[in-house]
Amino acid sequence: MNYKSLSKKGIIMSKENFIKGAAILGVAGLLVKILGAIYRIPLTNLIGTEGIGYYQPAYNIYNLLLVVSLSGFPTAIAKLVSEKRALKNFEGAYQVYKVSRWGLFLIGLISSLLVLIFAKNLVSLIGFPGAYYSMLALVPALFAVPLLSAYRGFFQGSQNMAPIALSQIIEQVFRVSVGLYLAYALVGRGLEEAAAGATFGASAGGVAALILIYLMFLFTKKSIKEEIKLSSHNRTEPVKNIVKSLLYIAIPITIGASIAPLMGIMDSYIVSNRLTAIGYTNVQIADMFGELSGTAQTLINFPQVFSTAVAMSLVPAITDAFTKKQNVKLNVTANAGVKMSLIIGLPCGIGLFMLAEPVIALLYSSLGPEKHASSGALLEILAIGVIFLTLVQAFTAILQSINKQFHPVKNLIAGLIVKVILSYILIGMPSINIKGAAISTTISYFVVALLNWYDINNTSIKIKLIQVSSRSLLSVAIMAAATGVSFRFFKSVLHSQNLATLGSITIAVIVYVICLFATGAITKADLELIPKGEKLARFVRK
Repeated sequence: MNYKSLSKKGIIMSKENFIKGAAILGVAGLLVKILGAIYRIPLTNLIGTEGIGYYQPAYNIYNLLLVVSLSGFPTAIAKLVSEKRALKNFEGAYQVYKVSRWGLFLIGLISSLLVLIFAKNLVSLIGFPGAYYSMLALVPALFAVPLLSAYRGFFQGSQNMAPIALSQIIEQVFRVSVGLYLAYALVGRGLEEAAAGATFGASAGGVAALILIYLMFLFTKKSIKEEIKLSSHNRTEPVKNIVKSLLYIAIPITIGASIAPLMGIMDSYIVSNRLTAIGYTNVQIADMFGELSGTAQTLINFPQVFSTAVAMSLVPAITDAFTKKQNVKLNVTANAGVKMSLIIGLPCGIGLFMLAEPVIALLYSSLGPEKHASSGALLEILAIGVIFLTLVQAFTAILQSINKQFHPVKNLIAGLIVKVILSYILIGMPSINIKGAAISTTISYFVVALLNWYDINNTSIKIKLIQVSSRSLLSVAIMAAATGVSFRFFKSVLHSQNLATLGSITIAVIVYVICLFATGAITKADLELIPKGEKLARFVRK
Protein backbone atom coordinates (compact mmCIF):
# COMPACT_ATOMS: atom_id res chain seq x y z
CA MET A 1 0.00 0.00 0.00
CA ASN A 2 1.37 3.46 -0.91
CA TYR A 3 0.79 6.90 0.56
CA LYS A 4 -1.66 7.84 -2.16
CA SER A 5 -3.94 4.91 -1.41
CA LEU A 6 -3.63 5.65 2.28
CA SER A 7 -4.96 9.13 1.76
CA LYS A 8 -7.94 7.70 -0.09
CA LYS A 9 -8.85 5.79 3.03
CA GLY A 10 -9.39 9.10 4.75
CA ILE A 11 -6.28 9.33 6.91
CA ILE A 12 -5.39 12.65 5.27
CA MET A 13 -8.47 14.82 5.40
CA SER A 14 -9.71 16.41 2.22
CA LYS A 15 -10.74 20.03 2.07
CA GLU A 16 -14.40 18.99 2.25
CA ASN A 17 -13.80 16.81 5.30
CA PHE A 18 -11.89 19.62 6.97
CA ILE A 19 -14.76 22.05 6.44
CA LYS A 20 -17.21 19.45 7.72
CA GLY A 21 -15.04 18.83 10.79
CA ALA A 22 -14.75 22.54 11.49
CA ALA A 23 -18.53 22.87 11.23
CA ILE A 24 -19.01 19.97 13.67
CA LEU A 25 -16.61 21.64 16.10
CA GLY A 26 -18.46 24.95 15.75
CA VAL A 27 -21.84 23.34 16.46
CA ALA A 28 -20.37 21.43 19.42
CA GLY A 29 -18.87 24.64 20.79
CA LEU A 30 -22.23 26.39 20.53
CA LEU A 31 -24.04 23.52 22.27
CA VAL A 32 -21.44 23.47 25.05
CA LYS A 33 -21.77 27.24 25.61
CA ILE A 34 -25.56 27.11 25.66
CA LEU A 35 -25.57 24.15 28.07
CA GLY A 36 -23.07 25.91 30.31
CA ALA A 37 -25.09 29.13 30.37
CA ILE A 38 -28.42 27.38 31.02
CA TYR A 39 -26.92 25.10 33.72
CA ARG A 40 -26.46 27.95 36.20
CA ILE A 41 -30.17 28.79 36.27
CA PRO A 42 -31.50 25.53 37.82
CA LEU A 43 -28.36 25.28 39.95
CA THR A 44 -28.96 28.75 41.46
CA ASN A 45 -32.62 27.92 42.06
CA LEU A 46 -31.50 24.72 43.79
CA ILE A 47 -28.70 25.93 46.07
CA GLY A 48 -29.48 29.64 46.18
CA THR A 49 -27.13 32.58 45.94
CA GLU A 50 -25.29 31.55 49.12
CA GLY A 51 -24.55 28.14 47.61
CA ILE A 52 -23.28 29.79 44.42
CA GLY A 53 -21.09 31.91 46.70
CA TYR A 54 -19.30 28.68 47.73
CA TYR A 55 -19.33 27.23 44.19
CA GLN A 56 -17.93 30.15 42.18
CA PRO A 57 -14.73 31.02 44.12
CA ALA A 58 -13.49 27.43 43.78
CA TYR A 59 -14.25 27.53 40.06
CA ASN A 60 -12.30 30.77 39.69
CA ILE A 61 -9.17 29.12 41.13
CA TYR A 62 -9.77 26.00 39.01
CA ASN A 63 -10.07 28.09 35.82
CA LEU A 64 -6.78 29.85 36.52
CA LEU A 65 -4.93 26.60 37.26
CA LEU A 66 -6.22 25.04 34.05
CA VAL A 67 -5.52 27.98 31.75
CA VAL A 68 -2.13 26.55 30.69
CA SER A 69 -3.54 23.19 29.66
CA LEU A 70 -6.82 24.54 28.26
CA SER A 71 -5.56 27.43 26.14
CA GLY A 72 -1.81 27.60 25.54
CA PHE A 73 -0.81 23.95 25.16
CA PRO A 74 -3.60 22.64 22.90
CA THR A 75 -2.92 25.49 20.45
CA ALA A 76 0.83 24.89 20.60
CA ILE A 77 0.42 21.12 20.11
CA ALA A 78 -1.99 21.63 17.20
CA LYS A 79 0.36 24.09 15.49
CA LEU A 80 3.46 21.89 15.78
CA VAL A 81 1.60 18.71 14.81
CA SER A 82 0.06 20.48 11.81
CA GLU A 83 3.43 21.84 10.66
CA LYS A 84 5.13 18.43 10.86
CA ARG A 85 2.27 16.63 9.15
CA ALA A 86 2.36 19.19 6.33
CA LEU A 87 5.98 18.11 5.75
CA LYS A 88 4.89 14.44 5.94
CA ASN A 89 6.98 14.11 9.10
CA PHE A 90 4.39 11.92 10.81
CA GLU A 91 6.84 10.48 13.33
CA GLY A 92 7.79 14.02 14.36
CA ALA A 93 4.11 14.89 14.80
CA TYR A 94 3.59 11.82 16.96
CA GLN A 95 6.68 12.74 19.00
CA VAL A 96 5.16 16.17 19.72
CA TYR A 97 2.05 14.45 21.04
CA LYS A 98 4.04 12.07 23.28
CA VAL A 99 6.19 14.83 24.76
CA SER A 100 3.12 17.02 25.31
CA ARG A 101 1.18 14.18 26.92
CA TRP A 102 3.92 13.57 29.49
CA GLY A 103 4.31 17.29 30.13
CA LEU A 104 0.59 17.77 30.68
CA PHE A 105 0.46 14.61 32.80
CA LEU A 106 3.02 16.18 35.13
CA ILE A 107 1.18 19.52 35.16
CA GLY A 108 -2.06 17.75 36.04
CA LEU A 109 -0.45 15.58 38.70
CA ILE A 110 1.33 18.49 40.39
CA SER A 111 -1.62 20.90 40.28
CA SER A 112 -4.10 18.29 41.58
CA LEU A 113 -1.78 17.27 44.44
CA LEU A 114 -1.12 20.90 45.38
CA VAL A 115 -4.83 21.67 45.51
CA LEU A 116 -5.54 18.47 47.46
CA ILE A 117 -2.97 19.51 50.08
CA PHE A 118 -3.54 23.27 50.14
CA ALA A 119 -7.26 23.56 49.28
CA LYS A 120 -8.17 25.05 52.66
CA ASN A 121 -5.37 27.62 52.42
CA LEU A 122 -6.36 28.63 48.87
CA VAL A 123 -10.03 29.30 49.61
CA SER A 124 -9.18 31.04 52.89
CA LEU A 125 -6.67 33.24 51.07
CA ILE A 126 -9.34 34.63 48.75
CA GLY A 127 -11.79 34.99 51.66
CA PHE A 128 -14.24 32.14 51.04
CA PRO A 129 -13.50 29.34 53.55
CA GLY A 130 -16.92 27.83 52.80
CA ALA A 131 -15.66 26.89 49.31
CA TYR A 132 -13.29 24.23 50.75
CA TYR A 133 -15.37 21.18 49.75
CA SER A 134 -15.98 22.67 46.29
CA MET A 135 -12.23 23.06 45.83
CA LEU A 136 -11.59 19.44 46.82
CA ALA A 137 -14.29 18.24 44.40
CA LEU A 138 -12.30 19.72 41.50
CA VAL A 139 -9.09 17.75 42.21
CA PRO A 140 -9.90 14.88 39.77
CA ALA A 141 -10.65 17.43 37.04
CA LEU A 142 -7.30 19.14 37.60
CA PHE A 143 -5.63 15.81 36.81
CA ALA A 144 -7.85 14.64 33.93
CA VAL A 145 -8.38 17.83 31.90
CA PRO A 146 -4.67 18.52 31.11
CA LEU A 147 -4.34 14.99 29.70
CA LEU A 148 -7.54 15.54 27.75
CA SER A 149 -5.99 18.67 26.24
CA ALA A 150 -3.01 16.69 24.90
CA TYR A 151 -5.33 14.47 22.86
CA ARG A 152 -7.43 17.43 21.68
CA GLY A 153 -4.33 19.29 20.53
CA PHE A 154 -3.10 16.24 18.58
CA PHE A 155 -6.46 15.69 16.87
CA GLN A 156 -6.75 19.38 16.02
CA GLY A 157 -3.28 19.38 14.48
CA SER A 158 -4.29 16.30 12.47
CA GLN A 159 -7.40 18.18 11.24
CA ASN A 160 -9.65 15.56 12.83
CA MET A 161 -12.23 17.63 14.69
CA ALA A 162 -14.88 14.96 15.42
CA PRO A 163 -13.16 13.52 18.55
CA ILE A 164 -12.72 17.03 19.94
CA ALA A 165 -16.37 17.92 19.34
CA LEU A 166 -17.67 14.67 20.84
CA SER A 167 -15.43 14.97 23.89
CA GLN A 168 -16.58 18.57 24.46
CA ILE A 169 -20.23 17.56 24.34
CA ILE A 170 -19.71 14.54 26.62
CA GLU A 171 -17.72 16.65 29.06
CA GLN A 172 -20.46 19.26 29.33
CA VAL A 173 -23.33 16.75 29.47
CA PHE A 174 -21.66 14.90 32.36
CA ARG A 175 -20.76 18.18 34.06
CA VAL A 176 -24.35 19.42 33.96
CA SER A 177 -26.15 16.14 34.74
CA VAL A 178 -23.80 14.90 37.48
CA GLY A 179 -23.44 18.40 38.96
CA LEU A 180 -27.19 18.99 39.21
CA TYR A 181 -27.88 15.46 40.51
CA LEU A 182 -25.26 15.70 43.28
CA ALA A 183 -26.32 19.23 44.21
CA TYR A 184 -29.91 17.96 44.57
CA ALA A 185 -28.81 14.87 46.53
CA LEU A 186 -26.60 16.85 48.92
CA VAL A 187 -28.61 20.06 49.44
CA GLY A 188 -30.22 18.52 52.52
CA ARG A 189 -26.80 18.13 54.16
CA GLY A 190 -25.86 21.78 53.69
CA LEU A 191 -25.12 24.38 51.04
CA GLU A 192 -21.34 23.88 51.20
CA GLU A 193 -21.79 20.18 50.46
CA ALA A 194 -24.36 20.85 47.71
CA ALA A 195 -21.99 23.35 46.05
CA ALA A 196 -19.25 20.71 46.19
CA GLY A 197 -21.57 18.23 44.49
CA ALA A 198 -22.15 20.76 41.71
CA THR A 199 -18.43 21.39 41.21
CA PHE A 200 -17.74 17.63 41.13
CA GLY A 201 -19.68 17.66 37.87
CA ALA A 202 -16.57 19.19 36.26
CA SER A 203 -14.49 16.24 37.48
CA ALA A 204 -17.03 13.73 36.19
CA GLY A 205 -17.15 15.51 32.84
CA GLY A 206 -13.36 15.68 32.54
CA VAL A 207 -12.88 12.00 33.30
CA ALA A 208 -15.71 10.91 30.96
CA ALA A 209 -14.33 13.03 28.11
CA LEU A 210 -10.79 11.71 28.71
CA ILE A 211 -11.98 8.10 28.52
CA LEU A 212 -13.92 8.80 25.30
CA ILE A 213 -11.11 10.63 23.51
CA TYR A 214 -8.55 8.01 24.60
CA LEU A 215 -10.70 5.25 23.08
CA MET A 216 -11.02 7.27 19.87
CA PHE A 217 -7.26 7.73 19.86
CA LEU A 218 -6.76 3.96 20.17
CA PHE A 219 -9.00 3.44 17.12
CA THR A 220 -6.79 5.76 15.04
CA LYS A 221 -3.44 4.52 16.38
CA LYS A 222 -3.08 1.83 13.73
CA SER A 223 -3.54 4.41 10.97
CA ILE A 224 -1.03 6.75 12.63
CA LYS A 225 1.59 4.00 12.74
CA GLU A 226 0.90 3.10 9.11
CA GLU A 227 1.42 6.75 8.11
CA ILE A 228 4.75 6.78 9.92
CA LYS A 229 5.82 3.52 8.28
CA LEU A 230 5.02 4.69 4.74
CA SER A 231 6.54 8.16 4.94
CA SER A 232 10.16 8.79 3.92
CA HIS A 233 10.26 12.24 5.57
CA ASN A 234 10.16 11.17 9.22
CA ARG A 235 12.52 12.92 11.58
CA THR A 236 12.62 13.20 15.35
CA GLU A 237 14.43 15.83 17.39
CA PRO A 238 15.70 16.29 20.97
CA VAL A 239 12.91 16.53 23.54
CA LYS A 240 14.25 19.85 24.83
CA ASN A 241 13.76 21.39 21.35
CA ILE A 242 10.13 20.29 21.29
CA VAL A 243 9.57 21.64 24.81
CA LYS A 244 11.11 24.98 23.78
CA SER A 245 8.88 25.17 20.70
CA LEU A 246 5.77 24.33 22.74
CA LEU A 247 6.57 26.93 25.40
CA TYR A 248 7.38 29.59 22.79
CA ILE A 249 3.86 29.27 21.39
CA ALA A 250 2.02 28.45 24.62
CA ILE A 251 3.36 31.14 26.97
CA PRO A 252 2.01 34.27 25.18
CA ILE A 253 -1.38 32.60 24.66
CA THR A 254 -1.46 31.51 28.30
CA ILE A 255 -0.65 35.02 29.54
CA GLY A 256 -3.54 36.45 27.54
CA ALA A 257 -5.94 33.68 28.57
CA SER A 258 -4.95 34.05 32.25
CA ILE A 259 -6.36 37.55 32.51
CA ALA A 260 -10.05 36.56 32.64
CA PRO A 261 -9.70 33.89 35.39
CA LEU A 262 -7.28 36.15 37.23
CA MET A 263 -9.94 38.85 37.12
CA GLY A 264 -12.38 36.33 38.62
CA ILE A 265 -10.03 35.52 41.50
CA MET A 266 -9.32 39.21 42.12
CA ASP A 267 -13.08 39.80 42.16
CA SER A 268 -13.51 37.06 44.79
CA TYR A 269 -10.69 38.41 46.94
CA ILE A 270 -11.62 42.10 46.75
CA VAL A 271 -15.34 41.43 47.31
CA SER A 272 -14.57 39.36 50.42
CA ASN A 273 -11.91 41.73 51.74
CA ARG A 274 -13.84 44.98 51.24
CA LEU A 275 -17.22 43.66 52.40
CA THR A 276 -15.58 42.28 55.54
CA ALA A 277 -14.08 45.73 56.14
CA ILE A 278 -17.55 47.33 56.18
CA GLY A 279 -19.04 44.75 58.54
CA TYR A 280 -20.50 41.86 56.52
CA THR A 281 -20.21 38.26 57.75
CA ASN A 282 -18.82 35.32 55.73
CA VAL A 283 -22.33 33.97 55.06
CA GLN A 284 -23.58 37.39 53.92
CA ILE A 285 -20.54 37.81 51.67
CA ALA A 286 -21.07 34.38 50.07
CA ASP A 287 -24.73 35.25 49.53
CA MET A 288 -23.95 38.62 47.90
CA PHE A 289 -21.17 37.18 45.74
CA GLY A 290 -23.57 34.42 44.67
CA GLU A 291 -26.07 37.05 43.53
CA LEU A 292 -23.38 38.66 41.40
CA SER A 293 -21.91 35.50 39.86
CA GLY A 294 -24.92 33.17 39.95
CA THR A 295 -27.69 35.42 38.61
CA ALA A 296 -26.53 38.67 36.98
CA GLN A 297 -23.20 37.38 35.60
CA THR A 298 -24.85 34.22 34.27
CA LEU A 299 -27.35 36.19 32.22
CA ILE A 300 -24.77 38.44 30.57
CA ASN A 301 -22.98 35.26 29.42
CA PHE A 302 -25.88 34.38 27.09
CA PRO A 303 -25.18 37.08 24.45
CA GLN A 304 -21.53 35.98 24.42
CA VAL A 305 -22.57 32.65 22.88
CA PHE A 306 -23.54 34.51 19.70
CA SER A 307 -21.06 37.40 19.76
CA THR A 308 -18.21 34.89 20.14
CA ALA A 309 -19.44 33.07 17.01
CA VAL A 310 -19.31 36.35 15.06
CA ALA A 311 -15.81 37.10 16.40
CA MET A 312 -14.61 33.62 15.40
CA SER A 313 -15.96 33.98 11.86
CA LEU A 314 -14.23 37.36 11.57
CA VAL A 315 -10.74 35.88 11.99
CA PRO A 316 -10.44 33.87 8.74
CA ALA A 317 -12.23 36.56 6.69
CA ILE A 318 -9.96 39.37 7.88
CA THR A 319 -6.82 37.20 7.81
CA ASP A 320 -7.51 36.36 4.17
CA ALA A 321 -7.89 40.03 3.17
CA PHE A 322 -4.87 41.05 5.26
CA THR A 323 -2.65 38.34 3.76
CA LYS A 324 -3.64 39.32 0.22
CA LYS A 325 -3.15 43.04 1.08
CA GLN A 326 -6.71 43.82 -0.03
CA ASN A 327 -7.09 47.01 2.00
CA VAL A 328 -10.61 47.93 0.85
CA LYS A 329 -11.95 44.44 1.56
CA LEU A 330 -10.11 44.47 4.90
CA ASN A 331 -11.87 47.65 6.03
CA VAL A 332 -15.27 46.57 4.73
CA THR A 333 -15.05 43.18 6.48
CA ALA A 334 -13.78 44.63 9.76
CA ASN A 335 -16.52 47.28 9.90
CA ALA A 336 -19.16 44.69 8.97
CA GLY A 337 -17.94 42.45 11.80
CA VAL A 338 -18.16 45.27 14.35
CA LYS A 339 -21.65 46.11 13.09
CA MET A 340 -22.80 42.50 13.45
CA SER A 341 -21.40 42.42 16.99
CA LEU A 342 -23.35 45.56 17.88
CA ILE A 343 -26.49 44.15 16.26
CA ILE A 344 -26.22 41.35 18.86
CA GLY A 345 -24.84 43.34 21.80
CA LEU A 346 -27.08 46.42 21.70
CA PRO A 347 -30.50 44.71 21.99
CA CYS A 348 -29.22 42.21 24.56
CA GLY A 349 -27.71 44.95 26.71
CA ILE A 350 -30.65 47.35 26.49
CA GLY A 351 -33.22 44.56 26.81
CA LEU A 352 -31.59 43.14 29.95
CA PHE A 353 -31.28 46.66 31.37
CA MET A 354 -34.98 47.42 30.88
CA LEU A 355 -36.26 44.06 32.14
CA ALA A 356 -33.53 43.27 34.67
CA GLU A 357 -35.65 42.54 37.74
CA PRO A 358 -38.54 40.86 35.84
CA VAL A 359 -36.08 38.54 34.03
CA ILE A 360 -34.40 37.62 37.33
CA ALA A 361 -37.83 36.91 38.87
CA LEU A 362 -38.81 34.79 35.85
CA LEU A 363 -35.68 32.63 35.85
CA TYR A 364 -34.90 32.51 39.58
CA SER A 365 -38.35 32.28 41.12
CA SER A 366 -37.08 30.47 44.23
CA LEU A 367 -34.95 33.42 45.40
CA GLY A 368 -37.84 35.64 46.52
CA PRO A 369 -38.74 39.32 45.89
CA GLU A 370 -35.89 40.81 47.95
CA LYS A 371 -33.22 38.89 46.02
CA HIS A 372 -35.00 39.63 42.75
CA ALA A 373 -34.64 43.36 43.44
CA SER A 374 -30.98 43.24 44.54
CA SER A 375 -29.94 40.87 41.72
CA GLY A 376 -31.90 42.98 39.24
CA ALA A 377 -29.93 46.06 40.32
CA LEU A 378 -26.68 44.20 39.60
CA LEU A 379 -27.98 43.02 36.21
CA GLU A 380 -28.92 46.58 35.22
CA ILE A 381 -25.29 47.63 35.64
CA LEU A 382 -23.77 44.59 33.96
CA ALA A 383 -26.26 44.77 31.06
CA ILE A 384 -24.59 47.96 29.80
CA GLY A 385 -21.28 46.09 29.97
CA VAL A 386 -22.65 43.53 27.46
CA ILE A 387 -22.44 46.17 24.72
CA PHE A 388 -18.80 46.94 25.48
CA LEU A 389 -17.95 43.24 25.85
CA THR A 390 -19.25 42.40 22.37
CA LEU A 391 -17.09 45.24 21.02
CA VAL A 392 -14.07 43.90 22.90
CA GLN A 393 -14.56 40.48 21.30
CA ALA A 394 -14.88 41.92 17.78
CA PHE A 395 -11.92 44.29 18.19
CA THR A 396 -9.77 41.51 19.65
CA ALA A 397 -10.56 39.22 16.69
CA ILE A 398 -9.58 42.02 14.26
CA LEU A 399 -6.27 42.72 16.02
CA GLN A 400 -5.38 39.03 16.19
CA SER A 401 -6.14 38.65 12.48
CA ILE A 402 -3.65 41.36 11.47
CA ASN A 403 -0.79 40.03 13.60
CA LYS A 404 -1.33 42.46 16.50
CA GLN A 405 -1.86 39.72 19.08
CA PHE A 406 -0.08 41.54 21.88
CA HIS A 407 -2.33 44.62 21.78
CA PRO A 408 -5.50 42.92 23.15
CA VAL A 409 -3.39 41.37 25.95
CA LYS A 410 -1.90 44.75 26.86
CA ASN A 411 -5.34 46.34 26.85
CA LEU A 412 -6.87 43.55 28.94
CA ILE A 413 -4.15 44.10 31.54
CA ALA A 414 -5.02 47.81 31.57
CA GLY A 415 -8.69 46.88 32.03
CA LEU A 416 -7.78 44.54 34.89
CA ILE A 417 -5.88 47.32 36.65
CA VAL A 418 -8.85 49.69 36.27
CA LYS A 419 -11.20 47.02 37.60
CA VAL A 420 -9.06 46.26 40.66
CA ILE A 421 -8.72 49.94 41.62
CA LEU A 422 -12.42 50.73 41.13
CA SER A 423 -13.57 47.53 42.88
CA TYR A 424 -11.40 48.29 45.91
CA ILE A 425 -12.77 51.83 46.20
CA LEU A 426 -16.44 51.23 45.35
CA ILE A 427 -17.08 47.93 47.20
CA GLY A 428 -15.70 49.53 50.37
CA MET A 429 -18.45 52.18 50.26
CA PRO A 430 -21.40 50.89 52.36
CA SER A 431 -23.97 52.56 50.08
CA ILE A 432 -22.56 50.78 46.99
CA ASN A 433 -21.06 47.52 48.41
CA ILE A 434 -21.37 44.57 45.97
CA LYS A 435 -22.66 46.83 43.18
CA GLY A 436 -19.12 48.23 43.04
CA ALA A 437 -17.95 44.93 41.48
CA ALA A 438 -20.56 45.25 38.70
CA ILE A 439 -19.75 48.92 38.08
CA SER A 440 -16.00 48.24 37.88
CA THR A 441 -16.59 45.32 35.46
CA THR A 442 -18.67 47.48 33.11
CA ILE A 443 -16.15 50.33 33.17
CA SER A 444 -13.23 47.94 32.59
CA TYR A 445 -14.99 46.52 29.49
CA PHE A 446 -15.44 50.09 28.25
CA VAL A 447 -11.74 50.88 28.79
CA VAL A 448 -10.58 47.71 26.97
CA ALA A 449 -12.97 48.38 24.07
CA LEU A 450 -11.74 51.97 23.78
CA LEU A 451 -8.06 50.95 23.82
CA ASN A 452 -8.63 48.18 21.25
CA TRP A 453 -10.49 50.63 19.00
CA TYR A 454 -7.61 53.11 19.28
CA ASP A 455 -5.07 50.40 18.38
CA ILE A 456 -7.10 49.26 15.36
CA ASN A 457 -7.44 52.81 14.05
CA ASN A 458 -3.66 53.15 14.18
CA THR A 459 -3.42 50.44 11.51
CA SER A 460 -4.70 50.46 7.93
CA ILE A 461 -8.16 49.55 9.30
CA LYS A 462 -10.46 52.40 10.33
CA ILE A 463 -13.53 51.43 12.35
CA LYS A 464 -16.26 54.04 11.80
CA LEU A 465 -18.31 53.45 14.95
CA ILE A 466 -20.97 56.07 14.29
CA GLN A 467 -21.55 54.81 10.76
CA VAL A 468 -21.73 51.12 11.73
CA SER A 469 -23.93 51.68 14.80
CA SER A 470 -26.40 54.42 13.76
CA ARG A 471 -29.07 52.19 12.21
CA SER A 472 -28.70 49.56 14.93
CA LEU A 473 -29.12 52.29 17.56
CA LEU A 474 -32.29 53.51 15.85
CA SER A 475 -33.65 49.93 15.76
CA VAL A 476 -32.79 49.43 19.45
CA ALA A 477 -34.45 52.73 20.43
CA ILE A 478 -37.70 51.63 18.76
CA MET A 479 -37.35 48.18 20.36
CA ALA A 480 -36.84 49.75 23.80
CA ALA A 481 -40.01 51.84 23.46
CA ALA A 482 -41.98 48.77 22.34
CA THR A 483 -40.57 46.74 25.25
CA GLY A 484 -41.58 49.30 27.87
CA VAL A 485 -45.08 49.83 26.50
CA SER A 486 -45.78 46.12 25.93
CA PHE A 487 -44.54 45.12 29.41
CA ARG A 488 -46.88 47.57 31.12
CA PHE A 489 -49.76 46.57 28.85
CA PHE A 490 -49.34 42.82 29.37
CA LYS A 491 -48.91 43.23 33.11
CA SER A 492 -52.14 45.24 33.45
CA VAL A 493 -54.10 42.82 31.23
CA LEU A 494 -52.64 39.46 32.31
CA HIS A 495 -51.98 40.36 35.98
CA SER A 496 -48.82 38.27 35.85
CA GLN A 497 -45.31 39.71 35.79
CA ASN A 498 -43.80 36.50 34.36
CA LEU A 499 -46.28 36.39 31.46
CA ALA A 500 -45.75 40.11 30.88
CA THR A 501 -41.99 39.53 30.75
CA LEU A 502 -42.32 36.71 28.21
CA GLY A 503 -44.78 38.74 26.14
CA SER A 504 -42.63 41.88 26.08
CA ILE A 505 -39.50 39.88 25.15
CA THR A 506 -41.42 38.35 22.22
CA ILE A 507 -42.60 41.79 21.08
CA ALA A 508 -39.06 43.19 21.48
CA VAL A 509 -37.55 40.48 19.26
CA ILE A 510 -40.19 40.90 16.54
CA VAL A 511 -39.96 44.72 16.53
CA TYR A 512 -36.15 44.69 16.53
CA VAL A 513 -35.86 42.24 13.63
CA ILE A 514 -38.39 44.23 11.57
CA CYS A 515 -36.52 47.46 12.31
CA LEU A 516 -33.18 45.94 11.30
CA PHE A 517 -34.51 45.07 7.87
CA ALA A 518 -36.60 48.25 7.52
CA THR A 519 -33.68 50.57 8.33
CA GLY A 520 -31.19 48.58 6.26
CA ALA A 521 -29.05 47.89 9.32
CA ILE A 522 -28.26 44.44 7.89
CA THR A 523 -26.88 44.16 4.35
CA LYS A 524 -25.88 41.24 2.13
CA ALA A 525 -22.22 41.80 2.98
CA ASP A 526 -23.01 41.54 6.70
CA LEU A 527 -24.78 38.21 6.26
CA GLU A 528 -21.68 36.70 4.69
CA LEU A 529 -20.16 36.68 8.19
CA ILE A 530 -22.91 34.32 9.38
CA PRO A 531 -22.83 30.59 8.51
CA LYS A 532 -25.41 29.94 5.74
CA GLY A 533 -26.14 33.69 5.73
CA GLU A 534 -26.22 33.73 1.93
CA LYS A 535 -29.63 32.03 2.10
CA LEU A 536 -31.02 35.15 3.81
CA ALA A 537 -29.26 37.59 1.51
CA ARG A 538 -32.13 37.81 -0.97
CA PHE A 539 -34.33 39.38 1.71
CA VAL A 540 -32.06 42.36 2.39
CA ARG A 541 -30.67 45.30 0.49
CA LYS A 542 -27.10 45.37 -0.80
